[in-house]
Amino acid sequence: MAAETAEPAAPPRRARRRIDGWLVVDKPAGMTSTQALGRVRRATGAAKLGHGGTLDPAAVGVLPVALGEATKTVPWCQAATKVYRFTLRWGEATATDDGEGEVVATCAIRPCREHIQAALAAFTGSIEQVPPAFSAVKLAGRRAYDLARRGLPVAPAPRRVTVHSLRLVAIPDRDCASFEAVCGKGTYIRALGRDLARRLGTLAHVAALRRTRVGPFSHRMAIAVDTLGECGKSELPSGALLPVETALDDIPALAVTAAKAQLLRQGRRVAVAGEGGGIRRVMAGRCLVAVGEVTDGSLRPLRVFNLAEE
Repeated sequence: MAAETAEPAAPPRRARRRIDGWLVVDKPAGMTSTQALGRVRRATGAAKLGHGGTLDPAAVGVLPVALGEATKTVPWCQAATKVYRFTLRWGEATATDDGEGEVVATCAIRPCREHIQAALAAFTGSIEQVPPAFSAVKLAGRRAYDLARRGLPVAPAPRRVTVHSLRLVAIPDRDCASFEAVCGKGTYIRALGRDLARRLGTLAHVAALRRTRVGPFSHRMAIAVDTLGECGKSELPSGALLPVETALDDIPALAVTAAKAQLLRQGRRVAVAGEGGGIRRVMAGRCLVAVGEVTDGSLRPLRVFNLAEE
């Protein structure tokens, strides 16, 4: 009888490693934000990750990825101002309000520059917006896009969003126009384009969408996913890993002693003199200790960080 051939042993699973900081990824088209996060996990071997705001699969651009202790700052990143460049294709409405969906209606009207410029003011400031049917908004506990894909009726409720500025960038041809929007949390660019077209008496969908900034994270900091993949599980590209506190750069800093830092890490209040009320980014030297709230001369930790002092 021939000897049985033993199955090759499975390679040992590589242990996850501790990495603290932010990595700015340039997400390509056709990849979900979750898939991009998975690529970062495989490339870095990081034990804990999160991202600072979802991008549609068809969209490209800045996707801030939090590693380790930086995941505690994700809510501040998600609430940050965002900048988008997008192109509308006039005359075609799609089921998804972007180029991924089937065309559901057409219109021969193509707005001129003067009419476009005049309409922009109505879409700045605090505006009411109905999210697209194909969106991550939850309806009765289900994602709207899950219901829409099954052909079920989807009617997201209107909500208030903030658009700080909206400007016309270029008109490359009569069928398209490009814009830049600076907006707050929860703004759907697809809905913005849809509603702008309706105000102009026509139809449109977002043909191209790039996010160029999320709070302090800009496209100049971003690295391509393919470049990241080449790193394996060794070292990140030089300068790619940004400090945990980068996401908190618009919060006033408050310096504390090492003794007070230790108390804050234990979840205890400490006295602070000469500080008004409000949220503070608490530092002990160059080390982020906590995000805290100052009231009546005392500092209460809201989030504490387990980071080694430099």
